Amino acid sequence: MKNNELVLNDLLGYEGLKIYQRPDMFNFSLDSTILAYFIKINKSCKKIIDLGCGNGYIPIFLTLRTKAHIDGVDIQEEACELAKKSVEINKLDSQISIYHQDLKTIHETLGVATYDVVTCNPPYFIYKEDSFINESIYKVIARHEIKVKLDDVVKEANILLKEGGTFGLVHRVERMLDILETLRKYNFETKRIIYIYPKTNSPEALGIYIESIKSKRRGGLKILPPLYVYDENNNYTKDILKIFNYKEKKNE
Repeated sequence: MKNNELVLNDLLGYEGLKIYQRPDMFNFSLDSTILAYFIKINKSCKKIIDLGCGNGYIPIFLTLRTKAHIDGVDIQEEACELAKKSVEINKLDSQISIYHQDLKTIHETLGVATYDVVTCNPPYFIYKEDSFINESIYKVIARHEIKVKLDDVVKEANILLKEGGTFGLVHRVERMLDILETLRKYNFETKRIIYIYPKTNSPEALGIYIESIKSKRRGGLKILPPLYVYDENNNYTKDILKIFNYKEKKNE
C-alpha cells in the first residue's frame, strides 16, 4: 500500500460511520476518542468547533452525541480534503463544516464568542532544532509545535467561546503545569481532569484529559477516576472497550 493511498475504515465499533485515512498522515488515535467521548455537551449546545481536526475524526464522532453544528479547522489542506470526504460519505454535510485555515485566525472567519464547546487534540511536543524526527511532514506538523503552540490553541479557544463555554483537550501529563498555567492566563478554570494510564499496573499516568470553563470564577475542580488502556494481559480494559463501542468478545 502506498503512503498516500486512501483507506476507508469503520469508525471503531460504531455501526454505519466511516473514516478516510492515509498511512502517511496522522490518523485518529485513542487520545482523540477519549476527548470526543468525555467532553461535556449540554442539551442547549448549538455550536462546537474542533481545532486541528485532521481527517475529521472528532467532529464525526461527536455527531453520535449531539445535534449541534460542528466545525473543524486544520492548516493541512490534504487533511481537510480527507475530512470533507469522510463527512460526505457519512452524509453529515448538514451538521459538519470543514475549514482549511490556520486555527490561530479562524475567529476572523467564524466569529468571536459564538461557540458553546471547543475541542483540541494539539501537538504534544515542543519542537527544537535538534529534535529527532523520522516521519512524514504531515505527522511532524500534527505531533510537534511547529505551526501552532499550546498558547495559540488556548488563546483561540478563549476568543471562540461564549462566556461559560467548555474547552476540552488531551495532552501529555509532562505538560500539565504548562497547560494549567496557560488556561488560567486566558481566563479558563479547569473543572475536570482524567489521568490516562497505559496499563492497570503502570506506575504513572502518561496522558491527561483536561476540561475547563471560560470563566473568572475559581474552584470546582474534580479529579475523575483514572482511565486504564490495557490490563495486565495487554487486552483493552472494559472502560476502553466501552468507549470504542466494542464487545469484550472482539478483544479475545
